[in-house]
Amino acid sequence: MQAMTSSTHGHNSALKWSLLAGFCAVLVCGCGSFNSQARNTEGVRLFQQGQYHQALRQFQEASYADPENPDGYYNLAATYHRLGISEGQRTYLDQAENYYNQCLDRNENHVACYRGLTVLLAEQGRTEEAFRLLEGWVARQPGVADAKVELARLSEEYGNSRVAKEHLRDALDNDPNNTRALAALGRIREQMGETAQALQNYQRVLAQDPGQYQVASRVSALRGQLGLPSPVSTTGASGTRLVDRNNTVPLR
Repeated sequence: MQAMTSSTHGHNSALKWSLLAGFCAVLVCGCGSFNSQARNTEGVRLFQQGQYHQALRQFQEASYADPENPDGYYNLAATYHRLGISEGQRTYLDQAENYYNQCLDRNENHVACYRGLTVLLAEQGRTEEAFRLLEGWVARQPGVADAKVELARLSEEYGNSRVAKEHLRDALDNDPNNTRALAALGRIREQMGETAQALQNYQRVLAQDPGQYQVASRVSALRGQLGLPSPVSTTGASGTRLVDRNNTVPLR
């Protein structure tokens, strides 16, 4: 696959970031010691209530209790990130970057952390660094599909859907049932007018996770465009999901 060109890296940072808009701080209620998990859980609750400074204290205590748990550092980073944006404090953003890096020191495949750090760099106009971060992840971990999904996401945001499409195909070579890659590839194909292929991607997502209602809506719409009967709708829980598997903070 061809590498992203420098002109793409330098794309105008004023574009409308769905990447940034989708970064709604998914905090992790991390596993680890009982005390660390309890602190992270309480921190997530406080964060969701908008009590960010109180949440920081809980996440700091969680990190003291379990200093090797990456989720505690991610939660600290996400909270400082939110505070840095909402209060316009550069020192908070510097703290966020520091904690994102500490998280990655402990888990080199922490997807939410890569997402948060990429957004932070992009918000500051450090586009080249954002691409290098994700390209480095892909180079170090070529078998990790999520790394390629994140690089595809960033490439698409900077206007290179064709490169994003290649990254997603590579991701699916690693993990053919990766629902994030399938949904993203379906969206790009739909935008390119590849309706039948987009429908196939979306249907594969629903085969893995029938509760993805936005995808189900696109399946219904595309089947209508192709003159196919609508499938029977499914029911279940919807909405944004907090990462309960480990206690991490939700980013914007």
